[in-house]
Amino acid sequence: MKVLKFGGSSVASAERIKNIISIIKPRVDSGENLTIVFSAFGGVTDMLIEMSELASQGKDKYLALYHQFKDRHATAARELLTETKYHELSVAMDENHDTLKDLLKGIYLVREASPRTMDYVLSFGERNANVIIAEAMKEHGINAGYLDARKVIRTNKDFGNAKVNFKLTNAAIKGHYESCGGQIQIVTGFIGSDIGGLTTTLGRGGSDYTAAILAGALESEVLEIWTDVDGVLTSDPRKVKQAFTIPRLSYAEAMEMSHFGAKVIYPPTIQPALSKGIPIYIKNTFNPSFEGTLIDKDHDTGFRSPIKGISSLANLSLLRLQGSGMMGVPGVSGRLFAALGRDKINVILITQASSEHSICLAVSDKESKKAVSAIAEEFEKEIEDGLIESVKAENDLCVVAVVGEQMRNVPGIAGRLFEGLGKNGINVIAIAQGSSELNISFVISKNDEAKALNAIHDSFFLSDTKRIHVFIVGVGLIGGTLLSQMESQKETLRTQNGIELKVCGLANTKTMVFDESGIELSRWRDLLQNSETPSSFDQFADKMIDMNLANTIFLDVTADATLPSVYEKILGSSISIATPNKTAASSAYTNYLRLKELAQKNNVQFLFETNVGAGLPVISTLRNLMHSGDSILSIEAVLSGSVSFIFNSFDGSKPFSQLVEQAAVLGYTEPDPREDLSGADVKRKITILAREAGYVTEISDVVLDPILPDSCMAAPDVPAFFDELRAQNGYFDKLRQDAALQGKVLRFIARVSEGRVACGLEAVGPESPFYQLAGSDNMIVFTTHRYRQRPLVVRGPGAGAEVTAAGLFAEIISAGN
Repeated sequence: MKVLKFGGSSVASAERIKNIISIIKPRVDSGENLTIVFSAFGGVTDMLIEMSELASQGKDKYLALYHQFKDRHATAARELLTETKYHELSVAMDENHDTLKDLLKGIYLVREASPRTMDYVLSFGERNANVIIAEAMKEHGINAGYLDARKVIRTNKDFGNAKVNFKLTNAAIKGHYESCGGQIQIVTGFIGSDIGGLTTTLGRGGSDYTAAILAGALESEVLEIWTDVDGVLTSDPRKVKQAFTIPRLSYAEAMEMSHFGAKVIYPPTIQPALSKGIPIYIKNTFNPSFEGTLIDKDHDTGFRSPIKGISSLANLSLLRLQGSGMMGVPGVSGRLFAALGRDKINVILITQASSEHSICLAVSDKESKKAVSAIAEEFEKEIEDGLIESVKAENDLCVVAVVGEQMRNVPGIAGRLFEGLGKNGINVIAIAQGSSELNISFVISKNDEAKALNAIHDSFFLSDTKRIHVFIVGVGLIGGTLLSQMESQKETLRTQNGIELKVCGLANTKTMVFDESGIELSRWRDLLQNSETPSSFDQFADKMIDMNLANTIFLDVTADATLPSVYEKILGSSISIATPNKTAASSAYTNYLRLKELAQKNNVQFLFETNVGAGLPVISTLRNLMHSGDSILSIEAVLSGSVSFIFNSFDGSKPFSQLVEQAAVLGYTEPDPREDLSGADVKRKITILAREAGYVTEISDVVLDPILPDSCMAAPDVPAFFDELRAQNGYFDKLRQDAALQGKVLRFIARVSEGRVACGLEAVGPESPFYQLAGSDNMIVFTTHRYRQRPLVVRGPGAGAEVTAAGLFAEIISAGN
């Protein structure tokens, strides 16, 4: 004998029922002896609950739902049966529906739906479905018989969650099967009856339980639970897209996973099979050839990870009973759980401090108030005497459980687990672990549920592949180039480096777009152009934070002075930041320090390497020098690619104004070249370097010797500026000639030395490293205790979309690791 069970989603329509028949018939024809349990059609149980609630509230809208219920079953029967058989069955179904209608009318009149009445109402879903399916199987040549489980499953009168009397039930099942003549039994799930014949229901997972009860009584060869997923997955696929099927679980592992929210199976389902050692297969109705998951007494020692799965249970409250009056006092725990037991409150997790000063327990949010009242009443005197504090409840929480029998053989599992949570800014409120080491459970905020599941799943199951979620504001020249680089490198990163980049949010000045599964980078321009979501820095940050994805980095690829105002909120949400925008790092020193401290506190990174020298390793080199114990004596630097190009080319062959015009045409300068030639950008960069070198420096402390005469800076617009600049060609040529007479060239150099930060135009000779600069190169010279005789020089392109984008790309990888 093999017992099979099909859930509501598997029988949601006539088409799906035909699919089940196509699965069953070949097995029956091959001689398999089957018993098949079916749930109500998908959604029908909820419909029955809703119509009962409406009737109990005196709302006649229940009648519309009743007619929907009636029509749905009639439609299914019409599509599955011949016309003759349909009309025969309609007579019995109409009588059944009339009974339900009268029952609902009674609820409507008395304005009450008792648990006893509700069990009877709900039974109509399973009874209707199984009668129709049994007849449909007969139509396809299957010798099937309908069995109302109320005839064989005997329970007590705990309506809504009745307890099975296995002695009576097993005897009734065996007796029925001795007289059923070899028919394939089609059995109603979920329902039973008490000794007097009153209809009862078996509670959560009731149809699975029905199948397990039958399997146990018949000492079945196997129990098959057919669902709409490919077996038991490593985590909830709705929250963890990378979840995959677990080939094999032990009974103990399955029980633990189901207790903490794995919805494919339920603890009562396993118990009757476990007691008889019956293997359980979890299969997919819509992918019947897939092997699914086997659950039996042995665990899979060859599984790829020491943990088997990650389950979660949300909408919980954590209650704390604590006080000095608990320490060393016997019986406190007994009184606590007895009080909760009297009010039938289910405790999901328990943890107690070794000092005996406190006990924490998790209960459903719905039972939180009742639990607090029960505990307060039990310990009223101790609370009044100040020996125990008033019960504290923390709501909107979630329990996550990591399960696997192999954990007991592998050291460091807990360390790896909590390190991954910490890196993603997930605070653990309470922890519980049994001595069997089968399960590590912990309590976190409900808002962090999906983030925690993904972080743990990536750590244990995708350890060879690290996912980085990227959000970018600013997709102009640099941002667009970065996206192209990411698109071209994504396959190499995945196959050779084990890194999977997912761009989950993009924004320009007009619109923004989000996709948790990753924006298709070949279409990002079209997606932004067609987006109807207007761009907003604050809303972009809020959406990114609300998505709460593990291993996230935010990129500000703008020059906007207001965008850094959201950095605190982002870092405070445990999201790293990388940016070429110099506003934040060169703002008030207290703000710069605050952002760095926030990043450290939340275990993320605030990265701004591209603030200075584009893609050159300037800031990282400076940090490495200091972290290794070296002392910075001075920093000398040419930090503007545009200004560097102008003065590196200023050899007298062209007037100064013409070189500035050429730099503008080549795109080296801003549209108004004064933004470059004013020295303001260099002031910001040298301020950042001075701070990274340990100086408490404000940008106003930087002494600037300006390049341009006041008349050029005062010009009303760009054309007027160039006119005035041409008038000053003689001034600049004289500066060049004076330098040349000394064998020197002009360079705009920023310096940090002996507490002074300054920048200005200088004439340097061949002994200076800046003498040989060419093109638009930047050069940064570090003189330190270790590099005193021959300073450390970093030189290369200090501007350009490709190198800046490459610098940002490197920071993405750095933050993700």
